[in-house]
Amino acid sequence: MSGFGNQMKTVFFLGLLTVIVVMIGGALGGRSGLIIALGLALVMNGVSYWYSDKIVIKMTGSQPLSREQNPNLYDLVEGLAYKAGIPTPKIYITPSHQPNAFATGRNPEHGVVAVTQGLMQLLTTEELKGVIAHELAHIKNRDILVGTVAAVMAGVITTLANMAQWALLFGGLSGSDDEEGGSGLAALPLIILGPIAALLVQMAISRSREYLADSTGADISGSSEGLAMALLKLEQASQRVPMQVNPAASHMFIVNPLRGRSLMSLFSTHPPIAERVNRLKQMRY
Repeated sequence: MSGFGNQMKTVFFLGLLTVIVVMIGGALGGRSGLIIALGLALVMNGVSYWYSDKIVIKMTGSQPLSREQNPNLYDLVEGLAYKAGIPTPKIYITPSHQPNAFATGRNPEHGVVAVTQGLMQLLTTEELKGVIAHELAHIKNRDILVGTVAAVMAGVITTLANMAQWALLFGGLSGSDDEEGGSGLAALPLIILGPIAALLVQMAISRSREYLADSTGADISGSSEGLAMALLKLEQASQRVPMQVNPAASHMFIVNPLRGRSLMSLFSTHPPIAERVNRLKQMRY
């Protein structure tokens, strides 16, 4: 799928999450419930967006990396950032032997790229270039913002569903369908299916943005081969070398660090590596 196709898919999924929020909010409390739901979503989105870099860095235990500590990595990141047309992000090192990387930051001006100790030891220069370009693509495409919005919207849906569940148990939903009040019967299927649907949509958005970052990253680096080879190495290493990381941050990494514990493709934050590599190999460079 083209970059434009992935962008449109993201817009569709975010719209679908919004619809679910509005439906549950309306069923929970009519117009009042709808306003509360949207207000809650806006507040949570704002907080998560503004502090996203600090939250993820703390969750992963990453530390700032100075130019003196690794001048070659700094030169590589600066050169690729220039090609991507974004400011050079801050560089962090994550204390893990599993080779992996992630990007965060609320916008390109506050971008952060973090690499694990294991990544620096495993990859060739060309493969490392592909991985860094992929992470810069996330920053360029504002995927951190998109992922934050999706995660928060899914969280709001789950919160509203829980509120509706307790309201039903204690008779808080009248069962009437008047303009001001929500309907208990209307809320029941949303309470059950809403959180599941929200999770599926959130995972689909995450996978779509990974495909887009692969494509954009190949454009930035000028080659798809390095990233394709790196992904194969990282997949094998993630199955051999464990990483101690908060599951809430696992979707940020280029390869799922908890891959061995994933359930099924629909609930995965990352597309299959084989499919990602196949798409990269089909690109002309």
